[in-house]
Order: sequence, then structure tokens, then C-alpha cells
Amino acid sequence: MTLLTVGLSHRTAPVSVLERVSIGTGDATKVLDELIGSEVISEVLLVSTCNRIEVYADVSRFHPAVAEISGVLARVAGLDLGELGTHLYVHFADAAAQHLFRVAAGLDSMVVGESQILGQLRTAYAVGTEADTVGRVLHEAVQAALHTGKSVHADTGVDRAGASIVSVALDRAETLLGGLAGRSVLIVGAGSMGALAAATARRRGLGPLVVANRSEIGARRLALAVDGRAVGLSDTAARRAAIAAADVVISATGSTGQVLGTDDVQDRAGRALVVLDLALPRDVDPAVAGIPDVHYVDLDVLREAGAMVSDAEVQAAADIVVEQLRIYLDQQLQLAVAPTVTALRARASQVVDAELRRLEGRVPDLDGRTRREVSDAVRRAVEKVLHAPTVRVKEMAATPEGDLYAATLRTLFDLDPAGAQLVAELRPDIASSSFDAILAAPPIGDRPSGETR
Repeated sequence: MTLLTVGLSHRTAPVSVLERVSIGTGDATKVLDELIGSEVISEVLLVSTCNRIEVYADVSRFHPAVAEISGVLARVAGLDLGELGTHLYVHFADAAAQHLFRVAAGLDSMVVGESQILGQLRTAYAVGTEADTVGRVLHEAVQAALHTGKSVHADTGVDRAGASIVSVALDRAETLLGGLAGRSVLIVGAGSMGALAAATARRRGLGPLVVANRSEIGARRLALAVDGRAVGLSDTAARRAAIAAADVVISATGSTGQVLGTDDVQDRAGRALVVLDLALPRDVDPAVAGIPDVHYVDLDVLREAGAMVSDAEVQAAADIVVEQLRIYLDQQLQLAVAPTVTALRARASQVVDAELRRLEGRVPDLDGRTRREVSDAVRRAVEKVLHAPTVRVKEMAATPEGDLYAATLRTLFDLDPAGAQLVAELRPDIASSSFDAILAAPPIGDRPSGETR
């Protein structure tokens, strides 16, 4: 396997760094084109969301590829490579596939179980496909990951998390305030959870609605979508004025540190304020709960209310990931030895064809029926001889010894490692098929019954 992942997420970087590295859809193609131009990268995919920026690539050499990708991300962010490097993580081969599957399943998300990452991964795949930077390796990896994510959400309860956290949080606010209709709300954070919170608040009848975000562009975009107004989170006066005017504050920035403190909450003069902190780690200093008329609700409170997925549900999702990953890796191992099988069958067919031509030269007077009988008998004999090693290599492909067995076959039969290219030229339908199709295909040179040379 040559799959490589280089990235950073809410787990490793503050939101300020994530925002600097964030790459919009319009710029993604330029980055993909730059990366695919490297001699060590043959396929590349870019996933860029509010909480993660990840590059998935099929590479020929590990260290040069990591350096190339890291350098491009540092340039995009305008950061020194050493500074960005402290936030980067790298996964290779099986570990890269495992990470991709966990991401698709929502197990690596800020809120475990959120399903929006599936749509984001599909978008990244579509952009890469359009840019012609996605080939067989990434196609198979992403499709398997998407299948895993859908299975997790269909067969477990983890998909309750992303949607129900906001709903349960607003239920708590409704109880504390005695109703939500017409209550003013401040959304802190314009990422996926912030967008979900804003949309849910609008559906529940809250308003007016204000969006605060570090990036004012992001705040304005979300505010426009929900008929609200935007303020800059770094504008202290505007931020505090928005909190003072709000009845409900919903914070979900994905920051690695607190963004709202006790200094941001002024004397409420008897008017209740409900602060719903949906971030992990917390966005809001829990000490705000000590301010008169302020009710602080965080994920721990919501977990007790049943909004968070249980440990059992997370384990069920993780089990699906493990099983789907095993299936995918087994398939990849089989594909890795498939060129050896195709080269072996190609070599056998070449030998059979050469011997039959030699026979025609020595015995030119053979009638058509006899010639066909001899040809069929020789081919059947060769197929029987090849049956055991080809079946065995398939069985061993799913074991650590699979590559060794394939290498032994190449040595014993003096097979050219580039033999698969020969097969591709002669029979592209076989060369690009599954392992089972390769084993089932008739030998190269085989002809329909009744055909003569």
C-alpha cells in the first residue's frame, strides 16, 4: 500500500491555524495541480473543512511525499514549515486507510457521530475527480470509506449526535426560558456545528439571529443563509454587545481554547441568559454559571440528558470500521499480487502459443479437428498445472506472507515485474478486473470452439 495522509485538525491545531490553512473549493484545484506535479505523488485528494485540512495521496516514496505536501500546506498558510509541522499528523499505508475510515464514520469529528463529513468527503472526491487527480487507489479507498460511513450511520445510533445535540440543547433552553419563540440568539462559530445550530434555531422560531466568527467572511456567509447579521468575534465591543442583547448563546467554534470568558457577560439586570456550549473542548469559561441570571449548559450536561452517543454506540461504530477496514485491506493485498497472477498466465499462454506454432511447422498436415483437440488438451494441462499456485496465491494474499509467495512465483517462473503491462496491452479487460475475474478468465490466445489458425 502507498496511501499517505498528511493533515491537521481540531485535535492538533487552534482554529487560527486551521483558518489560515483552510482551502476553499475554488483554490483546491490549484493545490491539487501543484501536488500532482510532484514525481513522488501519483494521486491526490484534498479534504478541507472548518475542523480539518487533510491531503490523501498515493505516493511512491514516503519521506519526499511528506515533505512535498507539508511544504505546500505551509505555503498556503503563510507559515514557516517548522511552525506548521507542530500541528501536522502523518499516517501511512494501513494507518492512513484506518484514519480515512474513522473520519468518514464521524469517529474523528469534534462531535462524535456527526454525518456532515460524509458530504464533505464526497465533495473532495468530486473535486479531485474533476481535476483528474484521483485514480484507482484513491477511488477505491474513498468509496470504501464512504460505504463504511453510511453503514455506521445506518446500523448504529451515532448519527443521533450531530443533530440531536442542538435539539436537546434548545429543549433545555426552552425549559429555562419558558419558551423560545422570538428569543434573540447569538451563534458563535460558523462551521458545520454552528451552521446546524443556526438552522435549527431558525426552525424553532428563535430570532433575531446574530453570527459571530473569527473570520467575518464566514460569519457573513452563514448569517446571510439564516437571515441574520454578522459580527467579528475578535471585535470585543461588538461581541459583548451581541451577548448583552441575546437570550441564548450557542457556541461551537472548534477552537482548542476558550473564546468567551466571564468578562464577556455583563450584568443581566434580571434577564435570563442561556449559554449552550456545544464545543469540545469548551468554548466558554464554565465560571459564567456563577453570574446571576446566567444558565450554563455544556456537553457533559447534554450527555446526561441523552444527547451524546453512548460508549456502546461508539464501540459499535468502531467495530464496523474495523470490519470494513479488514475487508478493504484484504482486497488491496489481493490486488497487489494480481499482477503476478496475470503475468504467470500470460507467460503460460505465450509458451503454449509458441509450442502450437512449432507443432504446425513440424506437422503441417494435421486436419482442423485434430489441431483443435491438441490445442485444447495442451491448454487444459497448463491450466491444471497453474490452478494450484494461482488459487494458493489468492488465499495467501490476505496474509503477511502473500507478497513473499508472489515474489517466489516471480522467481520460479522468471516473470517480468512489468508483465502486467503486457497483459494490459493484450487484454485490458483482464488487467483492470478484480482478482477473481483474473483467475476465471480464459488464457490469452484462447479461441472460440471451431476457430482455426
